[in-house]
Amino acid sequence: MSTKQDAFVCILDPTSLPTLPGSSAKIGALDVQQMWASARTAGATKALESRMMFGPSGEVAALVSIGDDKQVSDAEKREVVRKAAGKGVNLLRDLAGNGNAAGVRNVGVALVGVDGDAHAAAVGAKLALGTFTLKTAKDADPSKNISVKLAGSGGEGEDWNRGAVYADAQNLVRELMELPANILTPTAFCDRIQKEAEGLENVQIFVRDEAWAREKGMNTFLSVAKGSNEPAKFLEVHYSGAPQKDARPVAFVGKGVTFDAGGISLKPAAGMKLMKSDMCGAANACATALAVARLAIPINVIAIAPLTENIPGPNANKPGDIVYGMNGKSVEIDNTDMEGRLILSDALYYTSTTYKPHTILDIATLTYAMQISFGEIFSGVFSTSDSLWDELRDAGEIEHDRFWRMPLDEEFGPHIYSSIADLCNNGGPKGTCCTAALFLKAFVEGIQTKDENGRPKTPSVRWAHLDACSVMECTRPGPYQALGAYGRPVRALIEFARRLA
Repeated sequence: MSTKQDAFVCILDPTSLPTLPGSSAKIGALDVQQMWASARTAGATKALESRMMFGPSGEVAALVSIGDDKQVSDAEKREVVRKAAGKGVNLLRDLAGNGNAAGVRNVGVALVGVDGDAHAAAVGAKLALGTFTLKTAKDADPSKNISVKLAGSGGEGEDWNRGAVYADAQNLVRELMELPANILTPTAFCDRIQKEAEGLENVQIFVRDEAWAREKGMNTFLSVAKGSNEPAKFLEVHYSGAPQKDARPVAFVGKGVTFDAGGISLKPAAGMKLMKSDMCGAANACATALAVARLAIPINVIAIAPLTENIPGPNANKPGDIVYGMNGKSVEIDNTDMEGRLILSDALYYTSTTYKPHTILDIATLTYAMQISFGEIFSGVFSTSDSLWDELRDAGEIEHDRFWRMPLDEEFGPHIYSSIADLCNNGGPKGTCCTAALFLKAFVEGIQTKDENGRPKTPSVRWAHLDACSVMECTRPGPYQALGAYGRPVRALIEFARRLA
């Protein structure tokens, strides 16, 4: 294996080491088989058991076991590989942070005796390095000087590179979510996505202003922006990767509230700073499109991000106000803190009518009901399409970025239809996440199953609403996930697009 690395993470299957070809398994000058056999406790074969090894010439290796459980599923095994890679990287970073491994810069990740998954190893290693800090001390972040590569790639270099793109996308979302609102304004968000898109083939970026949105009749979107001095933006990322450039795209629409104080319906002060992350959906949508472009996946993708703050200024929405959406429907604003569905409503109608996607997914940190229901395990999915749900579920399982289907049923309708307007943005405390999804459904053109005369018709678009509020913040860190923003479900969305192509 390559000896260019300063240190190694070795992900190994302890039960297979004695059967490896030859008398030893080496990474650099270090004999993994000999070191593991001499150092581990007899019979100890637990997953994530680890050893730090130091060679006579300064070699450093973190050895991490995937355990000996042969009954785990493929999805469970991939997750163990992610965790093993993350744990190994953390062990080496801790050394560097303590000043004991100043030379650790280039880390090689090796799969020894593992029926390898270099994609999962790349995800775990790169996410473990994805720390965030704005501290100015020189040594505040020992991760920033460490890079990870696959050691001795064999035939797995392509898998590793793909996993690295997935992880980089999630790290981008995590960083955007962590940046404070005075730094990541709607304008700054657009600037950052434009910078990330530099050099990517078949990618176009369009940054629309409030005057453009006003001409389009996006009154529900602009109503949320009225309270803030920060100008709202409407960002579009277009990737044309399909062999037929005019092929119908898949569209990702993301909620982009760069700070959500709740408007006039002000949120409690405790924990409000977390609302700098309320642009999670927009970050996921844009990062997905950019990752698909980096992987040159043969598919057309459009990412849409309505960006604004929700602040209680003198011109802000007031409870009881009525606005008319781009599709002409009247909307009563009962609670100004339910602004996500307002900005998404115009974005969904614009996307579905302008670009005619075959599949449209909106992503939003929309309701706290998701946190209560799912903790930090699943994102909720509401969909008009069984096939779309199946594809999302499979993609989520592969990346361990999982979804759970929720009811999208007209019996929730009276909660939001019983108003002086066509719709009310507040359906009350019962079925909160379900009424929010039903509200959004009213603005997706092409999902209707009956024509204006009540006759059956086939929907022209598949739609799903992803409520990612449950996976907004990590409060129980793991080997490859630090405290703070999760950045989910971007890996599952990229995998969904890759499999769709």
